[in-house]
Amino acid sequence: MNYRVTAGISAGFAVLGAVLLSSAACPAQIAKTHDTRNSLSIVFKDGHQRSFSLADISRIEFKNSSIILIRSGRQESISLSDIVRIDFGNGASPVGRNHFLGKWKVGTGAGANFFITLEPDGQATKSIGATHGTWVVVDGEARISWDDGWHDVIRRVGSKHEKAAFEPGKSLDEEPSNVTDARNMSEQPI
Repeated sequence: MNYRVTAGISAGFAVLGAVLLSSAACPAQIAKTHDTRNSLSIVFKDGHQRSFSLADISRIEFKNSSIILIRSGRQESISLSDIVRIDFGNGASPVGRNHFLGKWKVGTGAGANFFITLEPDGQATKSIGATHGTWVVVDGEARISWDDGWHDVIRRVGSKHEKAAFEPGKSLDEEPSNVTDARNMSEQPI
């Protein structure tokens, strides 16, 4: 087997694993809705894309450098050589609590950096200011309430993350006091 076919098959198995994990993580949601959060989008080299509801896909097979989608009782073959990438949920996989666990390097908004650590029990710590807070996931973003009244939000933006800070008295619906890059420094599967 040549390298290209082997790489295509390996990539195919990685995609299959991601689809299965995504489907297993939210079966109740998939059964209830066909929205873009529960979709698979294939982006082709020529720039066009096709989206499929994960609720409609019963199986994905990888044969002879092709993806075979089995949905609604029909088979559809797509050549792996035509595909640039496969996105989940309109470009982003569903984001849960485990995605945000760990130590995050974020900016202060004034050029310096500090660290935020999000624990599995909902506790949060930071390396500046009031060091204690709590956090929850709402609409796919980590919302942190600090004991000093500040609020931080860590969210995925494209393939990266950002931290938005809200000073005491500001609501999360208002313009943030600052927005900086955020990077999870912990080794963990996302």
